[in-house]
Amino acid sequence: MLPREASSMPPPPNPAPYFPPPRVTLPSGLDILRTFSGAVIFLEILFGTIVWILVASTRVPLPLLQGWVMFVSVTAWFLSIVFLSVFLFGYANRIAVNWNQMDFIFHGATFVFYFGAFLLQAATTSLHHFPRKFNATTQEMILNGREYNISIAASV
Repeated sequence: MLPREASSMPPPPNPAPYFPPPRVTLPSGLDILRTFSGAVIFLEILFGTIVWILVASTRVPLPLLQGWVMFVSVTAWFLSIVFLSVFLFGYANRIAVNWNQMDFIFHGATFVFYFGAFLLQAATTSLHHFPRKFNATTQEMILNGREYNISIAASV
């Protein structure tokens, strides 16, 4: 019989060699623009700029709805530039973060916020035919024809 302290089982192996620390698989420098992630970030910057310009060029008839659209487009535009700069200037190799997971979380959160902004902008666009009453004799549409077309483009 074995003493209480002794065991017939060997000690468990050290898990460190089996689970290496996460490493950056996304390239740094201009090579990031050749990856799917870099292309998506570039498109987020481009389309965020377009939405920002289109919404700002209207009278903003519903500030609560379109204010959120502007907030999402400006914030996502700024964060996309910061995120792209991390890879362009090589900071991703200096910061110990799982960049693959961070990239997934960033694009997922951006998708959710842009989808919400799309719904609000589409709701604003759908109110085109409803009149806005100023008094009993004067009626004006919420969006005129030009602003309706701009809102459609911003929704898309």
